[in-house]
Amino acid sequence: MGQLVPKISFQNKKLRNMRTWIHHATIVNEGRKFVGSVVIENEKIAEILENGQTPTSPCDKEIDATGCYLLPGVIDDHVHFRDPGLTHKADMATETAAAAAGGVTSFMDMPNCNPQTTTLEALDNKFADAARKCLVNYSFYFGATNNNADQLAALDKTHVCGVKLFMGASTGNMLVDRMETLKRIFSEAGMLIATHCEDQNIIRQNTELFKQKYGEDPDISCHPLIRSEEACYRSSSLAIQLAKETGARLHVLHVSTARELELFEDRPLGEKRITSEACVSHLFFCDEDYKTLGARIKCNPSIKTKQDRDALRQALATNRIDVIGTDHAPHLLSEKAGGALKAVSGMPTLQFSLISIMELVREGVLTMEQLVQKMCHAPAELFQIQGRGFIRTGYQADLVLVNPNKEWTVTPECIQSKCGWSPMEGQRFHAQVEKTFVNGSLVYDNGQLHKEVRGQALTFRRAL
Repeated sequence: MGQLVPKISFQNKKLRNMRTWIHHATIVNEGRKFVGSVVIENEKIAEILENGQTPTSPCDKEIDATGCYLLPGVIDDHVHFRDPGLTHKADMATETAAAAAGGVTSFMDMPNCNPQTTTLEALDNKFADAARKCLVNYSFYFGATNNNADQLAALDKTHVCGVKLFMGASTGNMLVDRMETLKRIFSEAGMLIATHCEDQNIIRQNTELFKQKYGEDPDISCHPLIRSEEACYRSSSLAIQLAKETGARLHVLHVSTARELELFEDRPLGEKRITSEACVSHLFFCDEDYKTLGARIKCNPSIKTKQDRDALRQALATNRIDVIGTDHAPHLLSEKAGGALKAVSGMPTLQFSLISIMELVREGVLTMEQLVQKMCHAPAELFQIQGRGFIRTGYQADLVLVNPNKEWTVTPECIQSKCGWSPMEGQRFHAQVEKTFVNGSLVYDNGQLHKEVRGQALTFRRAL
């Protein structure tokens, strides 16, 4: 990344010396749940109050949050906003609107757009575009290829969230499959490497077998058998081996199998150099859902068995899974037509990620404190994001107010993603996001988006 793009924050300029008091909320933060208040002053959290305390000076606006949770804004470490070049299905403006409506205040976007984010020029252009379009905070991965390892040393590691490495072919065909290149990237990246792990040789062999048996486009139920458990485990094992050999900082994305969980340590995040992410899609769906949702839930790695899903859910209460992301990947429904080979992979889930995981809280899979750890605190700690991810005095006021007792059903009319659909359509949820604040600005308020708000570029402390 070259010159840092100046922050553009139109609404924040209107909030100079403004104080907002959010009171009587149930605050969930840093392992605690308590009734209290937060005062926002300009962009930052000015006061955190409990035991009936009142603000130290008058406030311009009061919000009664009785009955609602007040959480740090969700940080999603894994999205595909399709911008630039694929904006017929999504763009930064529409997808950050979906983020805001879902309580997501920061995101990290992947490089498989058009042009791919595999040069310093493309990366700089993406940051400049984001400053103009994004309603929430942003950063971007630099995409590794078989031919661009020389550029890794030039990355601004305080503003680029990480290097994305496709060790399995997926949408965009950015596969890195040369062992000498893989070793060089792991040795020289000098920052977090986020990997998509699927063994391409196993997938290729399975594809040929299933085509011989079922024709050119086998049924969607074959998808988890083609992109199999073994393909995931073999590739994740290789990534971890390379990380251990080189001392690289590795983050394995979208773990999808129970078997892969054996590869990760159940230790506190701060003690690990190899970490893992589980995605909402693999936590919410299983292979039984192909019968009703078909290719709508086709993604890479594939949605696998109920046993795999349940093992991933159980791991949320441990330190084997460090963060929850989405792999939000919009496509037009017309592009989802077909079976295991012809339908494109990816689904839009960003707007419903927080409330989907709140359903798991309702079911007793994890606690609200654990949800906040996996979706807010841990991403901030894992990526070393400055001033975000926690409700702390002096931190940026990225906050979400969510009603945990408001039942509603997802309809197409409420979907903010440009593609206009979601696999969550028809799903009845028991919680609803009411307000989302980004850098102290109210960007989402009970169904209304304030589209003049602009997020900020994330900054990172880098101590590898």
